[in-house]
Amino acid sequence: MAGHTLSRSPMSVALRVRYRLSPWWLRVVVVFAVSRVISTGILLWFASIQQPNAWTGASPGYFDFARIWDGHWYFIIAATGYPSSLPMTADGHVGESAWAFMPAYPSIVRLFLLPGADFGVVAVFVSVAFALGAALVFYRLMAKFLPPGSALFAVVLFCVAPVSPILQVAYAESMHAFLLMLALLLLVERRYALLIPVIVVMAFTRPSGLAFALTLLLHVSYRWWMDRRGREPFPWRERILACAAGLVSAASGVAWLVIAGIVTGRPMAYLETELAWRSAYIGYDELVPFTPWFRAAEWWASWWGIPPWLLIVALVLLLVLVGAALFLPAMRRLGVDIRFWLVSYSLYLLAVFFPQSSTLRLLLPLFPALGAVAAPRSPVYRVSIVVLFILGQVAWVYMAWWVDGSDWTPP
Repeated sequence: MAGHTLSRSPMSVALRVRYRLSPWWLRVVVVFAVSRVISTGILLWFASIQQPNAWTGASPGYFDFARIWDGHWYFIIAATGYPSSLPMTADGHVGESAWAFMPAYPSIVRLFLLPGADFGVVAVFVSVAFALGAALVFYRLMAKFLPPGSALFAVVLFCVAPVSPILQVAYAESMHAFLLMLALLLLVERRYALLIPVIVVMAFTRPSGLAFALTLLLHVSYRWWMDRRGREPFPWRERILACAAGLVSAASGVAWLVIAGIVTGRPMAYLETELAWRSAYIGYDELVPFTPWFRAAEWWASWWGIPPWLLIVALVLLLVLVGAALFLPAMRRLGVDIRFWLVSYSLYLLAVFFPQSSTLRLLLPLFPALGAVAAPRSPVYRVSIVVLFILGQVAWVYMAWWVDGSDWTPP
């Protein structure tokens, strides 16, 4: 036994030395590749038992399975663009249309959609490329606050997160994750001029311009406060550029609403189109900020047969816990700018989003918080959370992506 152990030692030492000498980007690429093998296996298994549905026949191939749900809307946009008039329901309301989806992702896909190319193949290629970019930039961002091992483990958690299969299907989430990580890295590095074009493209990928504008408002206020106390200088050039980035972000956040209104001739075209999706739950109504979660509490309480106040109390308690978590040592270690984003995006969701089965997907931009989750170094903890996350992928694909009959749980 001793001789066997000694014979293995040189190889073990050699592997450990090679790992330590390998560049950080290679480690991230390996983590990403392994995670994609796992997620692909999960998606393929569910595709093998998929029954005929609105998008595919029984047991579709991977690329057909990867373009269902909103992927079909992105296909329509990539193929034909946006309609000049809005579809109307029989009772006079605006119906569902491509205007609910931002143009940046399908425009990138269209660039590679050569004659004869399959949309599913191209869309998956684009999504996976952006997902790898997001993982690489995420490591760079985390490495500014965490030791290399913890930064890499944060990338592991991002790559195996329960909603991570969305990073390799025909959805815009991976492109938005890449742009968000790049924006946060530039913000942390105070590179405001480079931040501006990233913000614009990001806002036309997923709705995020208003949330990032609030992040910049908090950032500028904090730097001004620190400058007044002599802790961190805030030169006038940086003040002007940071404020300009905030204004651009705010303008980008409403630009798509304006564009949709001009093209269709209906000023509230975008909002009315978005509200069409929640009409199946609560009917057609106007968007009143910070009320959707309470409306949802009433609907879900009715569906579950429980008093609505129970869900409202649970929501308030959850918000209190999340707010308190921002001040934990592991979260404080990530710096103020990442926490500003977590607060800003959370407030944005509370203001406009009606919670339903898409909630987990829309929480994806909060993944920088995984840096705090990655802090503990216990091997048992790390292995356990990775296993739980992978099981979470199975649960998410079953609940949201896999189509079960007349499915009302879109991802």
